[in-house]
Amino acid sequence: MRRALASAMLLAASAMGVSAQHFYSPDLAIGVRAGATMSNMAWQPSVRQSMTPGCMAGLTIRYTEEKYFGLVADLVLTQRGWAEKFEDNPEFSYRRQFTYVQLPVMTHIYFGSQKFRGFVNLGPSVGFMIDDRITSNFNYRNTAEVANFPSGRRTAQLDMAVYRKVDYGITAGAGVEFRARRKHSFMVEARFYYGIGNVFSSKRGDTFGASRTMSLEASAAYLFRVK
Repeated sequence: MRRALASAMLLAASAMGVSAQHFYSPDLAIGVRAGATMSNMAWQPSVRQSMTPGCMAGLTIRYTEEKYFGLVADLVLTQRGWAEKFEDNPEFSYRRQFTYVQLPVMTHIYFGSQKFRGFVNLGPSVGFMIDDRITSNFNYRNTAEVANFPSGRRTAQLDMAVYRKVDYGITAGAGVEFRARRKHSFMVEARFYYGIGNVFSSKRGDTFGASRTMSLEASAAYLFRVK
């Protein structure tokens, strides 16, 4: 996965290099983005879990200087985490949600007409956790004293302290853009994020060898062209 991150960064840098070699009327636009997330965790060993909903919102900026290619970056607050899955014990519920300040920087590839375009975004993303919140209807710190709690279930993750607040990974997305007049753009996009760093400690002897965040995002954005 570190090779994938390096490749994504190289792709973004290559797009900048190509842009500098050919003349094309620069396009700089800034705006806002907001949407919903569905996330869970990549655990090793596995944990019984389901996806949990969240939201994301923030600023976005896009720069293109080459036809069909450009760069797009966001600065957003986004929520990721997981929910424990109690198939045979629906009376129990547990949800852990992390809030990150996230900065994806992606190569932007677009195609279509001046009014209506499709696009693909791909690149690295880095975030910093600013909140860790648990919602539960049982005493997750001492499940041995919880009546009817399922036996043999892995519970170390329920009260485990966050080891790494900095998260980094790969973001990929696709969407469509509608341009109203020359300076106004409206976009809808679906993205997938895969974290490479572990949230919890993964040293020798620790419970988990991997604990990486993953999320699906659906968002809408408005951009105003300033150049």
